[in-house]
Amino acid sequence: MLYPEIVIAGCGNPLFADDGFGPAVAEELMKFTLPGNVKAVDAGLCGPQFVFPLLDPEVTRKLIIIDIADFGAKPGSITRFQIGDMPGGSLIGEHTGGIMESLRQIGKTIDVTIIGCQPKCVTDPEMVIGLSDEVTRSIPKTIRIVLDMIGVQYGTPCRLPCPEEIVTGNCDHSTGTGSLTAEVPE
Repeated sequence: MLYPEIVIAGCGNPLFADDGFGPAVAEELMKFTLPGNVKAVDAGLCGPQFVFPLLDPEVTRKLIIIDIADFGAKPGSITRFQIGDMPGGSLIGEHTGGIMESLRQIGKTIDVTIIGCQPKCVTDPEMVIGLSDEVTRSIPKTIRIVLDMIGVQYGTPCRLPCPEEIVTGNCDHSTGTGSLTAEVPE
């Protein structure tokens, strides 16, 4: 599909600790069997060259950006912003420097939502690979938020490759049942 109706873009750089949150969520979402009108991508540094070619105002109706954001909460907290509600300077990192104005323009024709996770540690320019425990634990909740936003009903057995303690909500890895996932390939 050249232009999907819904684009989910995980933004960030996994070389700088919690800045890898967006790509980590995108990677998990790509394991799901999503509807044909939905495309999840690891947008890396969220450069326009990675995200914008997937958008067509005639076809695309929703863009969901997943990234770290500083909104003054405890690490691992998740919030949802519309472009107009976004506090200035809340997206973290150089990768978002020029994208906000472009997103405002896109937001005139496409519904743009940003799901932000409060980071614990961003190490730029020092390289540290791996998310903090707090941010790692927020991945399943973020996946549930995204699935709700795109209208995917979940309730099939949970097969996420994550330890039980990471998952919050209605999921029981010990029995393999719960309401966390859509169809996840074996």
